[in-house]
Amino acid sequence: MTPKRPLADRPTPRAARPSRSDRLSRSDLRSRAGRAALVWSLVYATGAALAALTGPAFGYALLAKETGAAAETAAAALYGAAAVLGYAMLRRPHAKRLSTAAWVVVALCLTSGFAALLSPLHLLFFLSRNQPAIDWAALVNQSLAVLGAVLWGYAALAHRRGAHGTCLHCGGHTPAPEAHRGTRAGLIAAAALVPYAALKTAWALGATLGFTGVGRPGVDPEYTSDLGILLYDHGVDVTAVLAVLGMVLALALTRPWGRRLPRLPLLALGWAGAGALAPFGAFLAATGVLAWTGSADLDLADHAPWVFVVAYGGFSCYGLALGRATLLYQRAARRACDHCRSRPRVTSARRGGG
Repeated sequence: MTPKRPLADRPTPRAARPSRSDRLSRSDLRSRAGRAALVWSLVYATGAALAALTGPAFGYALLAKETGAAAETAAAALYGAAAVLGYAMLRRPHAKRLSTAAWVVVALCLTSGFAALLSPLHLLFFLSRNQPAIDWAALVNQSLAVLGAVLWGYAALAHRRGAHGTCLHCGGHTPAPEAHRGTRAGLIAAAALVPYAALKTAWALGATLGFTGVGRPGVDPEYTSDLGILLYDHGVDVTAVLAVLGMVLALALTRPWGRRLPRLPLLALGWAGAGALAPFGAFLAATGVLAWTGSADLDLADHAPWVFVVAYGGFSCYGLALGRATLLYQRAARRACDHCRSRPRVTSARRGGG
């Protein structure tokens, strides 16, 4: 009779070891992400260089204004350096520090494309009077920068997971328990918009709380569209309605009924709202504080300083809480990775008496 071999001395089952095709697919996935980020950086840097040399800004000028070649030259240098980093990530797939540097490029792309996150505000051009013309070149450029942030984020994540030996698809993480879906973050985000929605609704109903000018607060006939004025005359402020929709979004990310809604649109709206409103609200709140304390003489457009701090500044709290709720929703809604699930776990612990 053939003696039994100890468990620790038995060879690892073939099904538990990554196959050659699996190893190749992992490497190919990481290289595709890195190549996409590299190609994007080369194209974006080349466009900036052409803008600096030929004259037209192509949307690279600072704050979409003609500021000369300085902004375009800086963009060409920075994104050229990003292309070098992308090449280094392809050549050195196990260098963990490179993926950390890649997140700096993500932040740079978001800085370049920040205005695109506020692009829904361009709807005012179609709904209002006397709005400035849309700079379509700048909007396209900023949208490309946001696309670059997505590509670089994916490349950084794939490189980091490859360097640490974790699954490139899910990072080896398991879905978060349902009890930790960020209910508190959703409630905080919804509550942060209550002062703004209540104030704008009160103005639409005829109140003048927090308004120091002449006329109707919250609506300017010179700029507001006919539809906006009609709704305002019936006590409905369009921006207050948008605030209520923002509350619904925050609750959808944290309440059980939100799980019946499409996952990707919720994530896209959550991250876009968090990235756009958190800094925007902080800027408005800081403006109100400076005017309220008398530290700066600022034009608040006939609004009391506390309106900027309490109502408009709530956008910052909303953005931060919405970002938290979106992150927790993303973790809780993460599905089990098919690649990890197809590999059975092998525990080869040496049991006594080997």
